Amino acid sequence: MKIEGIKALRGEIKIPGDKSISHRAVMLGSISKGETTIENVLLSEDTLRTIECFREMGIKIDIDGKRNRVRIQGKGIYSLEKPNKPLDCGNSGTTMRLLAGILGGQKFSSTLIGDDSLSKRPMDRIIIPLTKMGVNIKGEENKYPPLRIYPSDELQGIEYELPIASAQVKSSILLASIYSKGKTKVIEKKTTRDHTERMLEYFGQEEFKGKEIYVPGDISSASFFIVGASIIKDSSIVIKDVGINPTRSGIIDVIKAMGGNLRIENIRTINNEPIGDIHVSYSPLKGIELDGNIIGRLIDEIPIIVVAAAFAEGTTIIRNAEELKYKETDRIKAMVNELRKMGADIEALSDGLIVNGKKSLNPTNVNTYNDHRIAMALSIAALNIIGESKIIDTQCVNISYPNFYETMWEILE
Repeated sequence: MKIEGIKALRGEIKIPGDKSISHRAVMLGSISKGETTIENVLLSEDTLRTIECFREMGIKIDIDGKRNRVRIQGKGIYSLEKPNKPLDCGNSGTTMRLLAGILGGQKFSSTLIGDDSLSKRPMDRIIIPLTKMGVNIKGEENKYPPLRIYPSDELQGIEYELPIASAQVKSSILLASIYSKGKTKVIEKKTTRDHTERMLEYFGQEEFKGKEIYVPGDISSASFFIVGASIIKDSSIVIKDVGINPTRSGIIDVIKAMGGNLRIENIRTINNEPIGDIHVSYSPLKGIELDGNIIGRLIDEIPIIVVAAAFAEGTTIIRNAEELKYKETDRIKAMVNELRKMGADIEALSDGLIVNGKKSLNPTNVNTYNDHRIAMALSIAALNIIGESKIIDTQCVNISYPNFYETMWEILE
């Protein structure tokens, strides 16, 4: 993708539905009784993998791509059928980790596989607690995909303190608890996104019944345009109907702390999720320090926060973000390597980064490592650089935001 900077971002946009909520809505709709309709669902590579996995287990799911609508004919928590082949999760860690919790309670064997990237991502973080619950689950070296899950005797609830801040691990345990006897308690030392808890409550914890769901716009996808409008002079945009769940809204707090010009209007709640319109305009940003509890509220947004830091005045220090090493790529290493090519003053820490901001960077060619968030973050950086930059291998944006570039061109002036 060739990107010529600098042009202002101006106008009103809507972004795709939240990826995390879309995954969970498909999963709970598939194990509920009756029809579930999901509006504004994200139809990206990752969420389509989740849909296809449940189709392989006998669930009827109709997709209306023009309206971003999905209809699911659920038959209850024990209605899934044994798949005829391994369930392919592609690049989606959410699909694999959450689905493992549901499959742990089934009376048939199943295998979860993924692409080369997912096959290198650690799964012992779910294997350990699920095994404690009685799930018969095995991985390569007991750590990596493929995951093989066999029928178990009755599962037991557990009390489990998360060793790392991970909503995927928490959700895998909570979904397995649907099939377990007794109480399950998950203890978090740091806050992580709570979409699973909210959706379990919405579907009804005693007996899941089909629901109507509207998926808010994905704040992780919105974050790229929030930062773009904050760092590019003369920019002013409105992003409509964005999810502003407090466990996900760390990016809003960060931009405000950096001196950004941002406000939220039209706040309301839909199917247990808060939603609002985000107004953001250009404002000179300043460096800040990020660590501790807020990291779990913005782990996916750190690549674009690093871009904001690269153009901010002063130094930004990010710590306690070691989880970035275990995403689609090592995002700490990727952002350091590629922003240095653009002339940024940036260095890696064992658990984060140090960025000394500059007023301007240089156009160049950068790589995405086939990571959607790296691709979008570097694209926003290129927008704020005079001259033409080339972002190599941008098809990976299809994982979470298939029309990212169309949206970007739409508001460029």
